[in-house]
Amino acid sequence: MLLAVDAGNTNIVFALVEGRGENRAIRARWRIATDPRRTADEYAVWLSQLLQLEDFTRGDVEAVIISTVVPRALHNLQVLATKYFGTEALIAGRAPVEWGVLIDVDEPSSLGADRAVNTIAAHALHAGDLIVVDFGTATTFDWVDYQGAYKGGIIAPGINLSLDALVANAAKLPRIAIEAPAGNLSVIGRTTVDQMNIGIYWGYVAMLDGLVARMRREVGRPVKVIATGGLATLFEQHTDVFDTIEPDLTIQGLAMMWERLHIAR
Repeated sequence: MLLAVDAGNTNIVFALVEGRGENRAIRARWRIATDPRRTADEYAVWLSQLLQLEDFTRGDVEAVIISTVVPRALHNLQVLATKYFGTEALIAGRAPVEWGVLIDVDEPSSLGADRAVNTIAAHALHAGDLIVVDFGTATTFDWVDYQGAYKGGIIAPGINLSLDALVANAAKLPRIAIEAPAGNLSVIGRTTVDQMNIGIYWGYVAMLDGLVARMRREVGRPVKVIATGGLATLFEQHTDVFDTIEPDLTIQGLAMMWERLHIAR
């Protein structure tokens, strides 16, 4: 099986992928907070226990592929692959697993690995022009054209980042949990907590609707909107902007890149 690793700014996702193409299946996935200081040995202890809980062993992992937007975390993940899984990790975007798609922007080298991987997966799974909305530390909006080229996008503060900034800079505001409204959908709050929930949640929905509408107009052709990332499902019941949710888009893209290399060989 393939161990696909998506190292983001907030969390690192490890996923076991079995099979290829239409038979591809994610057998297990685990998430850990991103910490560049975490050693390969620490990852190995944690992963070995989780593998065992799912009735897998380290010997079941035949290959490792990594996508990272945190350069300092990469070395220890590479050591994890060689020391504990007996294989050299493939790094998405580096030979021999280059992107294989056109990055049609002014500074192609500055594009985050996760967004390039999402481009590959989104185009493989859906036809036509696409807008990929990825909810992470930042919320990104990316246009993938009908030929599979990455054409540009938007970077906005993630909803948790926005809430953290609000609480950190307003002395009397409490820390709250972000929740989808239930029952009363009023946007006029009667308490401080209600007002914060409304501002964060409905403000974010308004941003989603507004930015996607502007991107649709600029693309000028029919566009399908794909949402991904851990918080995508938080918004789906109160906006109709998403055509579909692909919760494992980045993992699917990594698996596709590994399959492409395997076929080429």
